Amino acid sequence: MSTTAPASELTSSRRERVGWYFYDWANSAFATTVITVFLGPFLTAVAKQAAGCGSGSCAGVRLHPLGIPVAPGAFYAYLVSLSVILTVVVLPIVGAVADRSARKKRLLAVFAYLGAAATIGMVTVGGGRYLLGGALFLVANISLGASVVVYNSFLPQLAGADKRDSISSIGWAIGYLGGGLLLAGNLVAVFAFGTNLTVARWCIVSAGLWWAVFTTVPVLLLLRERPGTAHTGRSGGLLDGFRQLRHTLAGLRAYPLTLFFWVAYLIYNDGIQTVLSQASVFATEELKLGTDTLTATILVIQFLAFGGALLLGWLAKLIGAWKSVLLSLVLWVVVVGCAYFVPAHNVVLFVALGSGIGLVMGGSQALSRSLYSQLVPAGREAEYFGLYEIGDKGTSWLGPLLFGLVFQLTGSYRLGVVSLLVFFVAGLILLAFVPMRRAITAAGNTPPRLL
Repeated sequence: MSTTAPASELTSSRRERVGWYFYDWANSAFATTVITVFLGPFLTAVAKQAAGCGSGSCAGVRLHPLGIPVAPGAFYAYLVSLSVILTVVVLPIVGAVADRSARKKRLLAVFAYLGAAATIGMVTVGGGRYLLGGALFLVANISLGASVVVYNSFLPQLAGADKRDSISSIGWAIGYLGGGLLLAGNLVAVFAFGTNLTVARWCIVSAGLWWAVFTTVPVLLLLRERPGTAHTGRSGGLLDGFRQLRHTLAGLRAYPLTLFFWVAYLIYNDGIQTVLSQASVFATEELKLGTDTLTATILVIQFLAFGGALLLGWLAKLIGAWKSVLLSLVLWVVVVGCAYFVPAHNVVLFVALGSGIGLVMGGSQALSRSLYSQLVPAGREAEYFGLYEIGDKGTSWLGPLLFGLVFQLTGSYRLGVVSLLVFFVAGLILLAFVPMRRAITAAGNTPPRLL
């Protein structure tokens, strides 16, 4: 028996879709300004201050958070891994609660404001207080993931399968545009006041303010409240969330092809997110590029990703979303492989590398989200997107862990980057073997005309 949601639940006004699109605009400032550009070098510098080696060589020097020896240069990579390990527990529970909640929009707001507040709290980080910075990042990053779980769960309620590729691509594109505009303002600040911890700190804080303001206007004003489709009249409390999570994990056995896709996605997206989260450290520490060059390059990436998301969305209309994602992964393999050969201080090649990333980044993520939405049983959208979000929005754990370990063992960020190829190649192979049409049908949904 089909579990596809009623047609009334798959319609939305242009006003509501605009409100939904703009949450990507609001939170992408964190993903771009904080995770991709400023936070890695910022917390690395604070960790070096705490270790007593400052701007000098930290070879052989170790910090000992909770008694664990950590190279200052690897602290941020390990921190990203820890944040994702925590999300493995938190986000599926958030999804289960959202599916049972009568007020999904309010839940979205709670997590958005919590994450924004933690980001603004970075104003207090400095003078070697790397553990405070790490704690605030964990709160902000997990809150971001939780809010996006709820946000993504709106997608299957906004339109049927044939329109989701387009809606998802537009959302990603608008997100890259918003993140790029704030980053442009931050670039002006870097050129005006120079590259230092104070400027980086305030750029990070600006992302928190942006996130909070644009969550209020226009997201909460335009997005219509949509109860969780598994709502039973109860409040969707935490205990219900744990029960539902247990049910989700047990129920995945009934949807092995959805699980197959999810595993493939987690693997290749782990590579994507590690490239994005560690690019700033690679550029500043290995290629010896200044923050102004890095920020300008990331800005180029943002605007190219805006166009790339729309381009791959258009391509999906011609050849299907599944084939488009496979093609994007082939391009990711080429780009990451080329990163190993970029010489230090070479701005032109670094910008060219960033341009390649920008063209494939947005589309591969937007279409993956759209494909996954078709593999989710109706009424369990947020619950399943809780699992999906474990590998999304700037978070991964195996990739940063591998990246950090390779650096700690070899002292080379260049070898750390090339080690990430394993995620793209393995993810590409697994995705190629997912029978998408059969998987969508098995989930109780109707496959689109093109896959």
